[in-house]
Amino acid sequence: MTSQTFEIKIDPNSRVPKYKQIVDSIVYDIAQGNLKIGEKIPSINELSEHLLLSRDTVEKAYKNLKEKKIIVSVKGKGYYTSKTDLIAKTNVFFLVNKPSTYKMMIYNSFVDTLGINGHVNLYIYHCDETLFNKYLERNLGYYDYYVIMPHFRDENSNHVSHTTAVLEMIDRIPKQKLILLDNTKPEIRGDYGSIYQDFMEDIYSALKEGLDRIKKYDKIILVYPNKSVNPYPKRIVHGFKKFCVEYRFDFEVLDEIYDDMELQSKDVYITIQERDLVNLVRQIRAKNLILGKDIGVISYNETPLKELLGITVISTDFKAMGESAAYMVLKNKKEKVKNVFKYIERNSV
Repeated sequence: MTSQTFEIKIDPNSRVPKYKQIVDSIVYDIAQGNLKIGEKIPSINELSEHLLLSRDTVEKAYKNLKEKKIIVSVKGKGYYTSKTDLIAKTNVFFLVNKPSTYKMMIYNSFVDTLGINGHVNLYIYHCDETLFNKYLERNLGYYDYYVIMPHFRDENSNHVSHTTAVLEMIDRIPKQKLILLDNTKPEIRGDYGSIYQDFMEDIYSALKEGLDRIKKYDKIILVYPNKSVNPYPKRIVHGFKKFCVEYRFDFEVLDEIYDDMELQSKDVYITIQERDLVNLVRQIRAKNLILGKDIGVISYNETPLKELLGITVISTDFKAMGESAAYMVLKNKKEKVKNVFKYIERNSV
């Protein structure tokens, strides 16, 4: 490969396509001044050999860059960077614990709000401490902002907010570049941004808001997946129990919706995982029970499908979380904000 003042970085463990990583790396280097306008970059063959990637992969990356007018090809001479309005001004490292519908809503809202003012690379660590630290270790110093959602599982697959190793790694990020999402971390000192949920108080307050509809039921059952690959905060259970005790409801916590549930009239269920919601509604229909009259259903986390089906939800505002994080980046703000949490009443209670 020809001598250059920049280095194209490829992460073999990332789910981002290799051609997109090439594009992102070149865009980043132009934005950082490592590549000057009009500077020659390696040929397709040179880069293919250097990165040990197929020629088709590099060609696809260069085609993408040419379409965006980030590079131009000069016949007989090669490829050169060109002036463009699409070069990212702010580079963001975005790290989430799982590729769920909800987390992608936050990510998409963040990207949309940031617009052409920023360039975002998404990484997913699947609640794995080792992978979380590995991604950060590899990318420290390369980004203007680090937007992180910290959720982990211990050796028993229970949810934990952090580990000692995680806190040590996060502490290496300059605080003016750090924005924590979804889960607050009081142990981290410094002036950083945060948009968080209060998992215990959120569910308590949301159920309290729906009390008039909920009190027509005799028993509340929370379906909390206790052993999950991507576990949920235990504070959800604490907030649920607080509500039930305060308002004197009979209650029960189940690990999942089992096949052939003992469904009884005047029970209301709160489901967290989609598969439990689907299984529950299927059994309600199979037993000719009326949703919202015989059996109540409330689901945790809003989705367009739940809105379409008329399912009552208790949910944080994922779009608002992404927008708030982007606002902090655009305005260089360092605020700690509790995200909006809603009780959205529909016909299932």
